[in-house]
This record gives sequence, C-alpha cells and structure tokens, in this order.
Amino acid sequence: NLDAFSSYGKTQSFNAPVGSRAAFAYTTALNHLLSKGSRQRIQVGDASTVFWAEKESGAPFETAFLDFLDARRDDCDPDRGTQAVASLYACVRDGRPFTTDDLQRFHVLGLSPNAARIAIRFWHVASIRELATAFLRHFGDLEIDRPGYEAAAPLSLYRLLSSTALQGKAENIAPNLGGDVMRAILKALPYPETLMQGALRRIRAEREVGFPRAALLKAYLIRNCQDKEITVSLNPENIDPGYRLGRLFAALERVQERAQGNLNASIRDRYYGAFSTTPTTVLPMLMRLKNHHLAKLPNRGEAVNLEKLLAEIVDGLADVPARLSLTEQCRFAVGYYHQRQSFFNRADAQTADQPATSLAE
Repeated sequence: NLDAFSSYGKTQSFNAPVGSRAAFAYTTALNHLLSKGSRQRIQVGDASTVFWAEKESGAPFETAFLDFLDARRDDCDPDRGTQAVASLYACVRDGRPFTTDDLQRFHVLGLSPNAARIAIRFWHVASIRELATAFLRHFGDLEIDRPGYEAAAPLSLYRLLSSTALQGKAENIAPNLGGDVMRAILKALPYPETLMQGALRRIRAEREVGFPRAALLKAYLIRNCQDKEITVSLNPENIDPGYRLGRLFAALERVQERAQGNLNASIRDRYYGAFSTTPTTVLPMLMRLKNHHLAKLPNRGEAVNLEKLLAEIVDGLADVPARLSLTEQCRFAVGYYHQRQSFFNRADAQTADQPATSLAE
C-alpha cells in the first residue's frame, strides 16, 4: 500500500476492517449482480453498472432500467425499450405509479477495475419515482426527428457513448465518460462537456452527423444551454447563426447532389470541418459553386424551389460569424441534421403518394 492508505500504521485491509459476515454478504451479492447473464448489470467499456430495488415489488423497474439503457443483449426484443418508455410516459400522463411502491429506494452502483481491485465510479440512491422522472426528462431531451430506417426504440446509453468513440467501439469510449453521463441522467444534471466534445470530434473526423449524435447534441443544448429554439424537427423560425449556417450547408449539399448525383467526395466530405468552425473562409466559394450546380439541374421547377429555400435561409442570417464556438458548432450540426431530414421526409412523402403500378401493366 501507499503511505497515504496506511492510516495509523495499518496496512492491507486492516486500515478499513470489515467483519467476515458483512464481507461474505456484500461479495456474494456483488458476484450475483455481476454474474454472466445478469439482468441487473450494464457494461459500458471497462465500467460495470449494477442496480437493484429494495423490495421485490420493484422488479418491474429493474427490467425497465435495463431496457432504458442497454440495447446490446442477445435476448433483447427491439420493441422492449419502446414499450418501457411508452409505459413510463403513460404512468406520468395518467398519474399512475410505475410499480406498487414507487417510493421505495432504488440503488445504482458504478464499478471499474483499479489495480487488481474494484473502484466505485459512482453510487446513487433515489426513489423509483425520482428515477422515472429523471429518465423521462432524459428521453424528452434526446427526442429528435428520426430517419425512416431507425426503430422507435429509445437511444441506449451504449449507443450514445459509442457515437463519440473511434470506430464506434466500446473500448474507445473515453474513460469516466460512461459514469459521468449516467450520473447526469440519474440526477437530472447537465451532461458532461466531454460528451458534446466527443460527438463534435467524431463528426468532424467522419463528416457524418447521424441520428445518435444529432440527438445527443440536441439534448446537450436543451439541458446545458437552456436552448428553447432547438426543437424535435426543423424549425424555420430559428434565427441562431449556427443553426442557420447548418441548414445552409445542408441545402448547398442538396443542390450538389441533385445536380451531380453520388460523388466520391461531396462538399460535406471536403468542407464540413471548415464550414462548421470558420464559415467565412469557405462560404463565398460554396455560394459561387452553388450557382454552377443550379444551372445544371434538369428540372427547372426543382431549381427554383432550391433557390427559394437558400434565399429564405440566408435572409434569416443577420451576420455570418468568422468563427463558431463549440456551442454554436452544436447548433450547426443540429441545423444541418434537421434540414437533411426535412429533405428525406419530403422525398418519402412524395414516394408514398405515388400510385402503385400493377404488375399486369
């Protein structure tokens, strides 16, 4: 032991003695909670989170807790998380308890290995009612327009964290991030800055916003910045420069796609990083390029509609900042995502409106 851990000259475990009965009780309980196949354990990177209710009547919330946060289990029904969240919303809406005793205490313990020992990453005790309210707020903050291929299941903690990691792998999740995010969820605290920074870093590196990252950044803006202008779907009334510039970049990319089709390197691949941080360095060039792309569009009506959209977005820009802060980069990413989703939703609606063609024709 280090000298700092040898209180009053005691070494090894003698500086914090535990009776044999108590030691047997807590090690047996921990081994059970951490056992393979346990439904009271979530693994994120090198950290394990175990949880339990004080009474047997809290078992439904134990199951819901797992469904809220973990979407990687082999036995996981993809609809279970959706059903769990729907049940949570229904209970709050109707004023019904989630269990027969929502005032009982629920324990959440975060553990990680540390020099052949187990270190406590976090320890949280609250009533089931308090935790249900915290989860409800978390899922509300995350809610954002979904792509058609995305299931309605809630975004799990693992998926949020892996969206900030290199190659989306659990082993690349930043140390302590899982515990910090879990603490923010359970205590309804601001999300850690490292979560937002990790998402922005991966967006710039991969030039891909994507659903999990957009939801994460939207939640960060709502909870940490009290941003009331950030909505679930596209908000044309939002005049924030970062949000407007994100929409503008998505519209410029759309013009290029419609004019040139699929390219090996689009303007997103080449200019997302520069446009989302120092927009004035590339905006004039992209606006000139836009005129070239519009002239190549075969459908004149589509060209007119895109020109109108670009004009509407630019008219709402009072000024183009030379540099965007991290918070403004979050708004840029959400604005870009919202505008892209608006294009996709419109295309899906047009496809759905087309009459089916008979095979006999």
